[in-house]
Amino acid sequence: KMAGPPLYLDALVWEGVERVPQDDGPDPVVPINYSVEFTEAMDYFRAVLQADERSERALDLTEKVIALNAANYTVWGFRRDCIDALGKDWAEELMWVTELAPDNPKNYQIWHHRRCCLKKLGGHPDELAFLDDFLTDEELEDAKNYHAWAHRQWVVKEFGLWEGELAFVERMLEMDIRNNSAYNQRMFVIKHTTDMGRPVREREVDWVLQKIAQVPNNDSSWAYLRGVVAGQGFFSYEAP
Repeated sequence: KMAGPPLYLDALVWEGVERVPQDDGPDPVVPINYSVEFTEAMDYFRAVLQADERSERALDLTEKVIALNAANYTVWGFRRDCIDALGKDWAEELMWVTELAPDNPKNYQIWHHRRCCLKKLGGHPDELAFLDDFLTDEELEDAKNYHAWAHRQWVVKEFGLWEGELAFVERMLEMDIRNNSAYNQRMFVIKHTTDMGRPVREREVDWVLQKIAQVPNNDSSWAYLRGVVAGQGFFSYEAP
């Protein structure tokens, strides 16, 4: 058990707070060798969590803990509680989590927190632009990022931002015709904006056959074709 004032946190801010160490039981088989900084931050976080202290110092501490372990879903939830209790600006919180995204592109908690921010704000005019930039970032090279595409689907559906989405998909396929996430996004849009009747399906067959002609061995375009024609009696279809 560590005693004395904190080494990495402001001692005056945390004066009088009793640290709550991690309880691994009496005989831990393989104890993890946490750093002193991580252990200290988590000890104080457990203390404020147990006390349900939704204060400025608790909010600041969540940022510290997230910097040390961005996958800690408990601290993310408590951070949201603090923001609500303190009446903080959710737009500023969205800006903050945006700064974290490039360094944590596949972190579930960051993307969920982003969604929570948007729900509180009722949407944001720059969200699709953020996702456009994220998915086309040459340094990230992550145009198929599952989290980003799933978030994009939620944003488009939640706020009715269907217009221009097919054009975005086309731009993504021009960059990489094998981008399976872009094909999936097109199917998502078509299913939510049309009746998926035969004229729509015939149009989609024509569209995807052009993609197949460009790259015949592309699994993504063939999967899209199967999705369009499955169970639809297209054995009699004749391409123009």
